[in-house]
Amino acid sequence: MRTAIFGNEYQPQHAADIARLLDALLRHKVEVWVEREFSVFLQQAGVSQTAALPTFASQQLPPNAGLVISLGGDGTFLNTVMWVGERELPIVGINTGHLGYLTAYRLDELPDAVPSLLTGDYDLEARIMLEVRCTAAKIDHPFALNDIAILRHDTSAMLELETQLSGVPLTTYKSDGLIVSTPTGSTAYNLSAGGPIIAPQAQCVVLSPISPHSLTMRPLVVPDNAVVTVTTRSRAGNYQVSIDGEVHVCPTTSSVTIRKAPFRAMVVQPRGHDFAATLRQKLHWGG
Repeated sequence: MRTAIFGNEYQPQHAADIARLLDALLRHKVEVWVEREFSVFLQQAGVSQTAALPTFASQQLPPNAGLVISLGGDGTFLNTVMWVGERELPIVGINTGHLGYLTAYRLDELPDAVPSLLTGDYDLEARIMLEVRCTAAKIDHPFALNDIAILRHDTSAMLELETQLSGVPLTTYKSDGLIVSTPTGSTAYNLSAGGPIIAPQAQCVVLSPISPHSLTMRPLVVPDNAVVTVTTRSRAGNYQVSIDGEVHVCPTTSSVTIRKAPFRAMVVQPRGHDFAATLRQKLHWGG
């Protein structure tokens, strides 16, 4: 099997564990490719195996890859999903950060898990993603696994967000912004804005206003086939569109359209993975 590895370039303390992971993959005759900048980082951190491994540019995965490994935290995982894009390859998230909500394994667990990953003995969850387009700005990477947020830009001025659902007027949010979240992203920015936690398999998206200027403006759950169109007005000249944390600036009075992406993220989970257990372990439910 050909495996592509992305990784966090800021944690040299994990070099020894990463070396053990590479050894385990190579012992099982896996053809390992490493993202180019991550390969340079690993060599500088003393992971000697990396020098002999082929590399690839982040935007161009090796041909015929069958598995993608993301070494890092949730940010690294989101970046990996962006680069995998429409290929819909299985992505294994390995946590080397703090919370690692999106990741399925700890780094020290993975060498023992390699045989299961290579034989497909795992659960594969298809997660919906969002696509955004702006009428007045080009967005190079318009897809999000977690959320798309419309935010103020360099100002304290309130936003007026005239919102439609599939062409039907919904409301005008007067707020600091609006988050459109997938079920996967419901535990991220959406949760901090008071939105609900949603099981990853649910077929819906959530609209959560940020600091609304009316107590009646509550988070709203809609079907995932709804098309959300938002026209933003403000005293400021611009506003921000955040796509899984990657910020783009759009001019005031322009519109963004958010819909379900035409492909999904394929997230690897250990066999028998339990969403409720994840809530207890990583969000400390009942703790």
